Amino acid sequence: MNIFRLAGDLSHLLAIIILLLKIWKTRSCAGISGKSQVLFAIVYLTRYLDLFTTYISLYNSIMKIVFIAASGATLYLMYVKFKATYDHNHDSFRIEFLLIPCVILALIINHDFTVMEILWTFSIYLESVAILPQLFLVSKTGEAESITSHYLFALGSYRALYLLNWIYRYMAESHYDLIAIFAGVVQTILYCDFFYLYITKVLKGKKLQLPA
Repeated sequence: MNIFRLAGDLSHLLAIIILLLKIWKTRSCAGISGKSQVLFAIVYLTRYLDLFTTYISLYNSIMKIVFIAASGATLYLMYVKFKATYDHNHDSFRIEFLLIPCVILALIINHDFTVMEILWTFSIYLESVAILPQLFLVSKTGEAESITSHYLFALGSYRALYLLNWIYRYMAESHYDLIAIFAGVVQTILYCDFFYLYITKVLKGKKLQLPA
């Protein structure tokens, strides 16, 4: 544990809280990609299966449970409670184009050819691109509400902070994981255009607009 990982975890948690509060308070899922949320749920379920086999720390276990539970709650709100407000027409990204390559890549490039390791590797690859349906939705509709923008910024900050965490761990512990680093870099790059627009527009009180 170091300050960058802690800050990254808190930023990740903040993103989820922002999303849940947005849906609950507005009683609407408008502007939120259900497909991205499905992908994130798959990420958490495949990555945190070791919750039942390996104990690392209380903090680690609690965070895993929170992410799985929050992801389930988000899907319930979007696909059950506030289903009528979910925009199926605009949320049209073909997630199989993300799932299939990630499965293939996890089977080819992994640390160890075991079920748990392949599932962990798959979750790392999938997380790096899971936000694409959300960015596609924002681009398709032409704009994003401020609260949705805050959610995306917090989520992107989590991954950027984890990059700093890996740099710190390499310098302090000579530890590195090329799979996680590669996926983290890809994910951060996907957010770069959004970060620029967020800083130049949303923080000045303007609605965020992405090019269609």
